[in-house]
Amino acid sequence: MPGRETWLRRRLQIGRDTRGAARLPPVLGLKGSFVVELFRKLELDLRLVGMLGALAVIWIGFDVLSGGVFLTPRNIWNLSVQSASVAVMAAGMVLVIVTRNIDLSVGSILGFTGMIIGVTQVWILPTVWGLEHPLTWIVSVIVGIIVGAAIGTVQGAVVAYLGVPSFIVTLGGLLVWRGMAWRVAEGQTIAPLDSRFLPLGGGMQGSVGAAASWIIGGVAMLVSVILLVTIRRRRKSFGFIVRPVWAEILIAALVCGAIAGAVLVVNAYPLPPGIVRTMLEAQGLPSDGPLPDIAHGFAIPVLIAVAVGIVMTFIADRTRFGRYVFAIGGNPEAADLSGINTRRVLTLVFTLMGALCGLSAAIATARLQAATNANGTLDELYTIAAAVIGGTSLSGGTGTIFGAMLGAVIAQSLQTGMVLLGVDAPMQNVVVGLVLVAAVYIDTVYRRRIK
Repeated sequence: MPGRETWLRRRLQIGRDTRGAARLPPVLGLKGSFVVELFRKLELDLRLVGMLGALAVIWIGFDVLSGGVFLTPRNIWNLSVQSASVAVMAAGMVLVIVTRNIDLSVGSILGFTGMIIGVTQVWILPTVWGLEHPLTWIVSVIVGIIVGAAIGTVQGAVVAYLGVPSFIVTLGGLLVWRGMAWRVAEGQTIAPLDSRFLPLGGGMQGSVGAAASWIIGGVAMLVSVILLVTIRRRRKSFGFIVRPVWAEILIAALVCGAIAGAVLVVNAYPLPPGIVRTMLEAQGLPSDGPLPDIAHGFAIPVLIAVAVGIVMTFIADRTRFGRYVFAIGGNPEAADLSGINTRRVLTLVFTLMGALCGLSAAIATARLQAATNANGTLDELYTIAAAVIGGTSLSGGTGTIFGAMLGAVIAQSLQTGMVLLGVDAPMQNVVVGLVLVAAVYIDTVYRRRIK
């Protein structure tokens, strides 16, 4: 019927024109017309924009309450270092939650693998080739990652092949591996660690300097522009709708501006005078007069976290394994009937999570400059909170790596801000717990509105 056909076409057109409006809240009573059109042209993720807005509010609020201390280069640099360990694990937690599972054992695995790394460096390898061998830190980190992957494989196999719920398996893992972390060295603190290993945790020697930071930033900006151009060309070649040129230029400018701003911030934090004086004396240079400003630059753990985020994003978005993960989370029965080996994929997801726990253990242990059995305590809370705050749905099938890593920064920002304001540790956990509940509630409301 012509009338019916016209009505259907009109409804489809309305759906195309308002799909962004349905997800946008009213802004200052403007009914969202200009804002909706701008977001549609830029094709921005509204949840990502919301998280960035929340992060800006948190930073500005704490800066006002702390008397301008929060938004200093020193605090931002330390904040980035403190977020790195949780951000690495949050990247793996996204895939776990996307498959409708959970891993409560990540903090305990971090503590156990951290003790393994410490024991390997201090007790085992020195008996093989002596102290401060160039390969000591490399071998110990590899051992930690392998042990973490093995633990993840065992837990994943129990979930996938034996059918035990992941909540129970990883809850047991939380207790088992925390106890094993104590058992490895009978509660002793393992130190001193290899000097080449310590830069993985940041600190005075754990940064790349101003020049290297600008090189990294320049390469990142160049790669970002090339990716935007490549994606645009591929979309046009397949006949897909592309953003207007002005929108592409604006996005490229925003990305490059954010990268340049990050470089400026980390380069604005100088090394302490005592460290600079020691460096000059070691090079045989005079240290009596005015000391030069030597910037920290990007911290090594932050660069590791960024690299992990890039690799995990590629795995999630550009590989068959990543597509299988999201297919399982979207509809496990349909994924199984379509021929996907769901048990194998689930096991590999937990294996990847364990390996990332091992890498995170290397960062956290190097930052403490010692291996302790209490390392990683409550990190499972912050890791899960980071993933959920970053938009990963507990009902499965939805989540982004970048969002989870941004969620780690938000969670750490709350903790750092409360420390600056003198809030005690128990109340910090209360706030993070409330934020986690609020994030789940917001996700529930959001999913209802888009259905």
